[in-house]
Amino acid sequence: MHRCLIAGCGYVGAALGELLSSRGHTVFGLRRLALRLPPGIEPLDADLAVPASLARLPGALDFIFYLASPGGAEDALYRSAYVDGQRHLYEALARQGQRPRRLLFASSTAVYGQHGGEWVDESSPTEPVDFRGRRLLEGERLLAGAPFPGVAVRFGGIYGPRRSSLVAEVRAGRAVIRPGPPHYTNRIHRDDCAGVLRHLMQLEAPEPVYLGVDCEPADEAAVLRWLAGAIGAAEPRVAVAGERHGRERHASKRCRNDRLLASGYRFLHPTFREGYRAVLAERV
Repeated sequence: MHRCLIAGCGYVGAALGELLSSRGHTVFGLRRLALRLPPGIEPLDADLAVPASLARLPGALDFIFYLASPGGAEDALYRSAYVDGQRHLYEALARQGQRPRRLLFASSTAVYGQHGGEWVDESSPTEPVDFRGRRLLEGERLLAGAPFPGVAVRFGGIYGPRRSSLVAEVRAGRAVIRPGPPHYTNRIHRDDCAGVLRHLMQLEAPEPVYLGVDCEPADEAAVLRWLAGAIGAAEPRVAVAGERHGRERHASKRCRNDRLLASGYRFLHPTFREGYRAVLAERV
């Protein structure tokens, strides 16, 4: 069994920690206030943005999962979470003489700039259009230069228990279908995020980058219509040209998960349908 540190033990990290702990691993959950972590995760109060707080990391760590989040949509927060925090952690590990077997870094499909429905895989150009993608890509490059092996996972939109705002919009009749060509979205259920990270931890020689998305890039309109049917709500109307929407329009691309599937991972929720059925079963 292994000693694992989850740096940024939040929404995905807590699920991952429970999964690893249930398999007999020793799991440490690092966060600013680590009081409310699930059983089986040893809390570690520390702040990745404050190097001095990392002076007492657990020793003899085998695997590290870097799952930090920015806490807001500002460039400075993204830099602190994905670049500075990662560097601070590496420096703390070096001071302690630690040599973990592998670090797994939660990145995002925001590193891609494609927006016309193109198919994208791990070899596609990474030309992010805003600071979010640029900081994540900077974090990936920092990982690639780390003194120990690293794997970056470019996750799509994460949903799951307690993340059901889209369901609430459809149920309340606030969801609107955007006019125009298909707008492709890429998703992954929280439990598959945890499963992917555990899977890649176990591989003997993983690739340096994986796309963490489910098996069906889906037109946003198809998702909204399916949700309406699943909960018995009225089908969302199509907006008129020029109408403003509550949700930001993210880049439209279709992400392939072929590399992840070829590595042996099998999804708990292969498409948004299985994933949202699990969410709806929890009576959100």
